[in-house]
Amino acid sequence: MDLLVILDNGHGGLVDGKYVTPGKRSPVWKDGTQLFEGVYNRLIVDKIVSGLSALGIQYSILVKENEDISLVTRVKRANEIHKANKDKKVILCSVHVNAAVNPDGKGVEVFTTKGETQSDRLATIFIKYWTLYFGDTVKLRTDNRDGDPDKEENFYIIKYTLSPAFLSENGFFTNEEECKKMLTSEWQQTVADVHIKTFEEYANLIKDL
Repeated sequence: MDLLVILDNGHGGLVDGKYVTPGKRSPVWKDGTQLFEGVYNRLIVDKIVSGLSALGIQYSILVKENEDISLVTRVKRANEIHKANKDKKVILCSVHVNAAVNPDGKGVEVFTTKGETQSDRLATIFIKYWTLYFGDTVKLRTDNRDGDPDKEENFYIIKYTLSPAFLSENGFFTNEEECKKMLTSEWQQTVADVHIKTFEEYANLIKDL
C-alpha cells in the first residue's frame, strides 16, 4: 500500500509582509532576530516536501494559503483528502514549534491523542530519529507512563482527523538559546530530516499491506 502524508503547517504566514497570527512569535532578541511560528512551520514543511519528493513518497500540503486557516477547516480538508484516497494509507503530521511562560523551557515533544492508537507507532518512530539526529544536544520531553514515549493530548487537528495523526513541537521559540539554533539552516534541515526519515520508515512498514 502506498503512503500519502498530509502536512499541516500550523498557524498563518505573512500576508502583505505582515504576520497574521496573534502571538505565536518569539521575542525580538538583542541582535534583532525574531521567529514567527506560522512562517517557520511553512519553512519546515517545504523542506519536508523536498525530501519526500526525492523519495517518491506522496504528500499533500494542508494549507497552501498564508492566511491563518481555522482548525475546523483544516480538519475538513484533511478528512476530504483521507476519503478521496481510500487506496492509500493516509497519515497526518501537524508541524509546530513550542512556547512557554518560563524562558528556560526547551526541547522537543510529539503528541498523539489519548489512548492506544495507530498514531503511537508514528510518534515512536519520530522520537527514534530525533534521538538519532540530535542525540543529547536537545532535550527530549516524553511521557512513558503508558509504555510509549509520546505525550497524549486531544488537540483538535489530531483528534478529529480520520487518518492516524501526530503533532510535532520542534523546539521552544521562547528560549533564546534554542530559538537562535532554530533560526539556523542546519537545525531546520535536521528537523525536516527527522520527519522525512519517519515517513520513509513508515512507508516501508506498510508497503506490503
